[in-house]
Amino acid sequence: MRNHTTLSCYTLLVALLLFQLPFMAKGQSRQQKVNLYVENLFETTKIMVSDVTSPTGAARFYAYITLGAYTALNQSVRIETPLQQVFIVPLTIRYPAAADIDSTFAAIYSMLSVGKGIMPSGISLVSAQQNLISRYKTNKWITAKKLQNSIAYADSIAHQVLAYGKSDGYGKLSALPRYSPSNEPGTWYPTPPAYLGAIDPEWKTIRPFYLSELAQFKPAPPVPYSMDSTSVFYKLTKEVYDTTQVLNNEKRLIANFWDCNPFMVSYSGHMAIGLKKISPGGHWVNITGIACKKADITFAEAVEVHALLSTGLHDAFISCWEEKYDSDRIRPETVINRHIDPKWRPILQTPPFPEYTSGHSVISRTSATLLTYYFGDNFTYTDTSEEYFGLPARKFNSFLQASDEAAISRLYGGIHYRDAIEVGVKQGHKIGKYIIGLLEKEKVARR
Repeated sequence: MRNHTTLSCYTLLVALLLFQLPFMAKGQSRQQKVNLYVENLFETTKIMVSDVTSPTGAARFYAYITLGAYTALNQSVRIETPLQQVFIVPLTIRYPAAADIDSTFAAIYSMLSVGKGIMPSGISLVSAQQNLISRYKTNKWITAKKLQNSIAYADSIAHQVLAYGKSDGYGKLSALPRYSPSNEPGTWYPTPPAYLGAIDPEWKTIRPFYLSELAQFKPAPPVPYSMDSTSVFYKLTKEVYDTTQVLNNEKRLIANFWDCNPFMVSYSGHMAIGLKKISPGGHWVNITGIACKKADITFAEAVEVHALLSTGLHDAFISCWEEKYDSDRIRPETVINRHIDPKWRPILQTPPFPEYTSGHSVISRTSATLLTYYFGDNFTYTDTSEEYFGLPARKFNSFLQASDEAAISRLYGGIHYRDAIEVGVKQGHKIGKYIIGLLEKEKVARR
């Protein structure tokens, strides 16, 4: 007679075998495919964190990386979606036939190949690709020839997506005039502790996916700079200062949960220490993965919504950054230190670029609008994105609720004025609705 421990181990082994049998005999389940996609996409996120990728740069990387998966999948299984017609990556091949490849493998492998070619440390993704190959080699339902075909096809798609990306203007940024603070009253100036130079001042020159012109969603100008105690600007500044003096634990947690500042620097004596964090776009890409898993959607749908979200983020950053360097508005930290309290420091570290409009507010509302369109309103979920960075998960009743919290977190953090937050939310909402309008127009054209 077996003892209790032996019986338990035997029961567990049988359960595991029964669980894996459908996977081994028939291929992956829908959930397994989505999980594999999300898992490998996070490998690209980890590299962006390690590389200290700027928010704008990260959004661009996500756009092309997810396009790699989306294009490979749609070409291999001949899916035509409204999204596919809104932006078209020029392709010169249709190889191989759909029956000769594994479309799930090809999509994920292509995504990793694009990441490998587009990110500074992308070569690190070779290990993720090898792990993916190893997982598929152990399954009897895919032959060595089919796996070889899938790799060749995925790389050919990735090569073309990367070629398309090279024409978007990114490679010309370093040759454009550098930004120098004007030292005019009310204009941006580098902030402590590192006093980093302005990040990506010419991002407006990057080719968008959806926007037809920069002026499309340009917000109203910020209120005039004035330190007169009766002026609107002074009251906005004083609100930042006063708010940070009375934050409770919940508001502090909210500020830190949505910090997403890849440029954070701390000092120990004379040593500068960079603290690596996820980018704002990376946070919303992770939320998209969480939603895909909870909604139990198909692999094709998960690939599509990630491409939609990422390309939307890409364009939202272009629109926001154009305004930032056009208005060139001073950060609260600089104003408060000069005119109210020289020892004051915000809860969050001020990021190195002008203030208006709030990037978090713009891209979070664009993301929330697109995800609401895809998954519906009142979609409840638990956001575990920051657990990787040591912060507890937060529960939300909708994407819009999350974007509202992301926006106001910038006031709690002491790095944005209220008008930059509120106007940024409106800007992001308009961008999201515009993209949805393009998709709906394409749907009507198909009927």
